[in-house]
Amino acid sequence: MTFEDLDAWKKARELVNAVYLITHETALRKDFGLCGQIQRAAVSAMSNIAEGFERQHFAEKVQAYNVARASCGEVRSLLYVIEDNYPGSATAAIETRKVVGEAGSLVAGLLASTRRRLAAKAGGAVGLIPLLAWIGVHFLG
Repeated sequence: MTFEDLDAWKKARELVNAVYLITHETALRKDFGLCGQIQRAAVSAMSNIAEGFERQHFAEKVQAYNVARASCGEVRSLLYVIEDNYPGSATAAIETRKVVGEAGSLVAGLLASTRRRLAAKAGGAVGLIPLLAWIGVHFLG
């Protein structure tokens, strides 16, 4: 299996293509700051999924997938900027927001899977740490 086989990477690639289509529209393409930022965020999501898959250590995988998920959030937020300020691109922004939502959900699945594998490898000790922290906060003050 390669990162190109991951549904999350495929969806992120679809997101990158959708973002590039939107940012090449006439009115929006003159907004260099917004176009550059949303393009970089979309590419970051796709690239960090690939990077996370290729990493050997679980902590590095989790870090890369977290960056990918955060980049999806950034793209989603910037799509609202486009929707609110470029009426001619509003419909495309709304449709692209659906794609980024799907990509973010798939990345969340990668994160959950990676954490489960880490917990299994550590004999469940990883899941115990958040539980102990919760107990400390809620019962010990």
